[in-house]
Amino acid sequence: MNLLEIKDVTKRYGTFTALENINLAIEKGKIIGLLGPNGSGKSTLIKLIKGLLSAQSGEILFNGEKIGIETHAHISYLPERTYLDSSLRVREVLVYFKDFYKDFDESKARVLLNNLNIDINAKLENLSKGTKEKVQLILVMSRKSDLYILDEPIAGVDPAARDYILDFIISNYNPEATIIISTHLISDIERVLDDVIFINNGHVILHDTADNIRAQYGTSIDGAFREVFKCSRNFLNMI
Repeated sequence: MNLLEIKDVTKRYGTFTALENINLAIEKGKIIGLLGPNGSGKSTLIKLIKGLLSAQSGEILFNGEKIGIETHAHISYLPERTYLDSSLRVREVLVYFKDFYKDFDESKARVLLNNLNIDINAKLENLSKGTKEKVQLILVMSRKSDLYILDEPIAGVDPAARDYILDFIISNYNPEATIIISTHLISDIERVLDDVIFINNGHVILHDTADNIRAQYGTSIDGAFREVFKCSRNFLNMI
């Protein structure tokens, strides 16, 4: 059984159609890149999967169940923007996560924070943007979830730290789980991807393994992305 099934999902904001008749089947044990230009529908799709939005039509099944209260407990979500109370200390955030999420492994989070030399007594407001993002990523990856959704997990991190963060991601999740990573930094993350989804103007235009895409286009995932979306823009200019 697939971990996630998205069937004929359409989402509109007023008269604007953000997603139209989306169909996807996502397996367990995969790291998947959800890639597309700004306004393509990535964030809307992520919020639908997490249950933060409702679709006008279609359905999303997680482990065979419709997205709802029961599925929330098995999906760990890293939003693009920091949502933690900046007045809290890191150790206080650990307590909050432990109280709120039954699957949160506080001891694991403490080890990871220590490995990155992050002071658990520091206030979030006194940390750099990159360090805050590391803290938030550690919190998310310290849950024992079936699905991790990471929205721009390395956008605020300096280039020298990106490889470390990606190694951290792939070495700190259940191999039976699935990770969906949405990012514009394709060249930085493509080495960890098993599958790739290209989305544009509310439509899935490509969903395949990373190896198949590289073979088909004779280039990297980043190169294929540039080629596909250059063609998409040219097509849109013609209609």
